[in-house]
Amino acid sequence: MLRAVVCVSGGGTNLQAILDAIDNQKITNTEILAVISNNAGAKALTRAQNHGIPDICMSPKEYPDRESFNRAFTEKMCDLNPDLIVLAGFLVKIPEEMVAKFSNRIINIHPSLIPSFCGVGYYGLKVHEKALERGVKVTGATVHFVNEGMDEGPIIAQKAVAVEEDDTPEILQHRVMEQAEWVLLPQAIDDIANGRIEVKNNKVRRVRKAWTNR
Repeated sequence: MLRAVVCVSGGGTNLQAILDAIDNQKITNTEILAVISNNAGAKALTRAQNHGIPDICMSPKEYPDRESFNRAFTEKMCDLNPDLIVLAGFLVKIPEEMVAKFSNRIINIHPSLIPSFCGVGYYGLKVHEKALERGVKVTGATVHFVNEGMDEGPIIAQKAVAVEEDDTPEILQHRVMEQAEWVLLPQAIDDIANGRIEVKNNKVRRVRKAWTNR
């Protein structure tokens, strides 16, 4: 059984997609240990509570400096000791020490086709605003492993979404979530839980084997 922690900052629609996929058996061999948010008012925490999942709020604002937060955040994650950390709209940079301790065990969903519209400053609605400003005809979402860089880890999966003529950033954001994010992230978790993918030479490849706990 793969044990996962989901980190979310806002409404938690990707979290809900994960929970629904577990309930519907589209994600198998997986349990959610906890949901962590940096925002005490995040709806994601309510979604966790409604599913009987422990909810944890840890905000950098509660600590005297970022180093103290990074240390506490990493210690909390080590206490939970998940097999997988899922960043599902988490707007906090993961500490390098956590990345090192959980190498190839942290995944992120990003609302663009990386390497387009990613990196520092590209998050949430800003990604879709920039895509429309640039006039792209196709956008999408990417699930990738997290490394020390920003949106630079090995890509697990991508899904394209058409940009329509009358799109606003909000309309495009919802279409990308509905057609790509809510599909890709549950699929990636299920693939990892059932041993279908592995990282080799900084690239993701598909394999055929069942998950076994460490």
